Amino acid sequence: MDITSIIGIIIGFVAIAVGMILKGVSPIALINPAAILIIFAGTLATILIAFPLSEIKKLPKLFKILFTEQKLLKITTLIELFIEWATIARKEGLLALEPKAEEVDDPFLQQGIKMIVDGQSPEFIRDVLMKDVETMEERHLNNASIFSQAGTYAPTLGVLGAVIGLVAALGNMADIEELGHAISAAFIATLFGIFSGYVLWHPFANKLKRKSQHEVMIKQIMIEGLLSIQDGTSPKILEEKLLTYLPASERDAYKDGGTNG
Repeated sequence: MDITSIIGIIIGFVAIAVGMILKGVSPIALINPAAILIIFAGTLATILIAFPLSEIKKLPKLFKILFTEQKLLKITTLIELFIEWATIARKEGLLALEPKAEEVDDPFLQQGIKMIVDGQSPEFIRDVLMKDVETMEERHLNNASIFSQAGTYAPTLGVLGAVIGLVAALGNMADIEELGHAISAAFIATLFGIFSGYVLWHPFANKLKRKSQHEVMIKQIMIEGLLSIQDGTSPKILEEKLLTYLPASERDAYKDGGTNG
């Protein structure tokens, strides 16, 4: 479970509720069916108009991605894996790596190993794998854009909701006290629109982009490792090359762990 997403949402709701109380406003004021309908149903309507059904169907999967940790190989695990394979390749040849394709639970890595064992050229392998990465990255950006667009539309719908509420309020100005309550309720739609846009939808889009960037980096490390093994790079040089993908602090910790081990 991606705990940061859950904590962030909880803090966002708590901040609004506590802020309202400190300002002397009861959080019960948020229970406004009309505002909820205008903002959330309206936002759904906008993305249904803006995106094809094939992409809208991915929303449940996208929410699952947002609230679960990525099941990707760690960089340090990949480094150790490639050092092992480089050692085997230098001692027994590239064909000795064929059984390793079945030992890894990653289709991308399996594809790379099989192409190396089949004797494909480095240029061909790089082109195929990089095209796979580029296609994945484009797909991920398209998915994130659903939330980006929702974040753009929601605040504007909040203004629309406020206008509708003000029209209703100003239609009956005989009771001044009731008019004040009506105007206050009208701006609840604006609150929902801004909150959902900038605390939910835009951050959701950013989280998807960040997860995509991390996955792209992992695949780039795989490509670099596979091509280095095919080129006959020594395990030590390969290790130094792949360690550049780690932050300096983690790099030092890895080296210390390797030395101690």
